[in-house]
Amino acid sequence: MKALRSVTGKVAVLDRADVDTDQIIPKQFLKRIERSGYGQFLFHDWVRDPGFFLNDPENRDAPILIAGRNFGCGSSREHAAWALEDFGFRVVIAPSFGDIFRANAINSGLAPVQLPAAEITRVREALVSTNELTVDLEQLRITHPSGLVLEFDFDSHAQETLVNGLDDVARTLQRAGEITAYEATHVARFDARELAL
Repeated sequence: MKALRSVTGKVAVLDRADVDTDQIIPKQFLKRIERSGYGQFLFHDWVRDPGFFLNDPENRDAPILIAGRNFGCGSSREHAAWALEDFGFRVVIAPSFGDIFRANAINSGLAPVQLPAAEITRVREALVSTNELTVDLEQLRITHPSGLVLEFDFDSHAQETLVNGLDDVARTLQRAGEITAYEATHVARFDARELAL
């Protein structure tokens, strides 16, 4: 997983609440286990509407998405986070997130940043003059060229995961020495050679 310390770029706005994971990536595209290739199907059913935000060329390369409350609710499919990340989004800002989506996003290298609705309104007003934000996950700060600065809370474990690009395997390997030391002091409950038979 790539480290995610800070993101600066354009912002796309999806002005809808309760966007569930089936709307983010419909079930018919969940036939593979790889994490890549899902971006082309992001919001598949909604993209047919010519007025949908992703059909605006200005939004096609935005690394930051602002969404409505309860973003990523619904089923537990991790493919929703994979599709957003594969499309090019690195940060999603919303008033609230589905709990499972939030965990899947962090484990996929996508930052779910929760801001109160009033602060999101301030960000959106600033974007009218210049469509650019910086989301700094090390400083836990959002800045706009106009001088707007907002701080946000973020779970310290999630912050460490994203800032250092740690998936579960990488996090486990950080403790390889401790694991080896533990194994050296404990007798195995079975003989591994017997398993090979």
